[in-house]
Amino acid sequence: MKKSYDEKDFSILNGAKGKFEYNLKKQFVSSSSLVGHALLPEYRDPYTNAARVDTVIKCGGSIGNLNGLLNSEKSQNRIVCAFVGLPGRGKTYTANKLSHYLNWLGYSSKVFNVGNYRQKSVGALGLESHTFFDPENKEAMELREEAAKHAIHDMIKWFESDNKNTVAIYDATNITKERRKNVLNLLTPEDIDVIFIEIICNDPEIIKNNIGDIRVSSPDYAGMDPDKAEDDFNQRIAHYEKVYEPLDLEEEEHLSFIKSTNIRTRVIVNRVDGYIQTRIVYFLMNLHAAPRTIYFTRHGESQFNVQGRIGGDAYLSPRGEMFAKQLPGVFAKQIPENQKVTIWTSTLKRTIQTSQYMPYPKVQFKCLDELNSGVCDGFTYEQIEQQYPQDYAERDKDKFNYRYKGGESYRDLVQRLEPIIMELERFHDPDHTIVIIGHQAVIRCLYSYFMNYDHEELPYVKIPLHTLIKVTPKAYNCEVEL
Repeated sequence: MKKSYDEKDFSILNGAKGKFEYNLKKQFVSSSSLVGHALLPEYRDPYTNAARVDTVIKCGGSIGNLNGLLNSEKSQNRIVCAFVGLPGRGKTYTANKLSHYLNWLGYSSKVFNVGNYRQKSVGALGLESHTFFDPENKEAMELREEAAKHAIHDMIKWFESDNKNTVAIYDATNITKERRKNVLNLLTPEDIDVIFIEIICNDPEIIKNNIGDIRVSSPDYAGMDPDKAEDDFNQRIAHYEKVYEPLDLEEEEHLSFIKSTNIRTRVIVNRVDGYIQTRIVYFLMNLHAAPRTIYFTRHGESQFNVQGRIGGDAYLSPRGEMFAKQLPGVFAKQIPENQKVTIWTSTLKRTIQTSQYMPYPKVQFKCLDELNSGVCDGFTYEQIEQQYPQDYAERDKDKFNYRYKGGESYRDLVQRLEPIIMELERFHDPDHTIVIIGHQAVIRCLYSYFMNYDHEELPYVKIPLHTLIKVTPKAYNCEVEL
């Protein structure tokens, strides 16, 4: 039986030790800017070189007030986000990130990758696999089309299996007008709204990074020489380029679509309407694919930790002070020399104290404060059980949705932290590292976003004290090191 006494559980994160990888295939309101960046109005200037975003919103929909409440009645619309674009442009990365974001907010989402269906039917292709994608290879073309239809049929079954399933993400190339027409013909009769998301990239550096990730992550090239794999993949791209038809702003103007060029540098939105749909636009306008690493750590042990009390604004214990003093040395070994670093903390004493010896710029965010425990602030769990036995039992039954009297639930905390997630996603300087010194519940929410944990798992993720967590997002997985 899951217990509430997780504040005392200092075991290694989910039993993991050292360096390991998480598979991101498992499938995962707000302000558009950060709130509570106290005392530092110029906090962007030292480290954010925001990309210029040109946005064109064309008839049929608008992006209005995005501050809806997650707890309000959700639309029962069934939506498919069908990706469009050449291989190596970041479609799979974007598809997985979008699914994580929607699941994290509470909208059930799942990625259906056509490449996975093709691999199940014909196996990993290996070297010289580019010939399988030659448009003149009629036999292979039939196999690819069959895999695409199989994925669509599974999407329809997924919607029918549970009316809470909201957004299916169709990760495929869909590079011809005929293919996009076929997608509509299969899904529209099922009362499913289709949004095409075209990922265009002509930035050589982004393409190079994407292909470099694919050559070592794709099942097609598992265990093969990376240079030969890259050469074969470039030949595969050349086959697709022969028949590629980008979304046409005139001939396909009747479609609902989003065109993103060079990862949010220019975004065109056409006939997109509805609350969830506009959340998707909002996310894509902030996402980037630049490689980067994020560090998380809880504050050092506090006096309340020692006493078994929750919440409050306690100072560090002597043990917590020792951690704060050792943290700079441990962290310095992880980063390249001359790497820029910014420390994000909450406004509470224990995170600010933990950061005091870190020789880097620091920013305080009110939205990084610990989950508000309301009338139970400063209580031990034993006291909560004695004074509020019914609430204590309700919390154990549904920890994610349980809201302390006068306080917050984990669901509330997820909403509060969305601006932090958006800032982490839009941050795109590979030579600048962000370190978040936070609280257990807060880091559970942020970590669960990157690892795509569902809401049932999120409140029970073990975030041990005195541990530095290094997270590096990839296209197919997320690498974690403690």
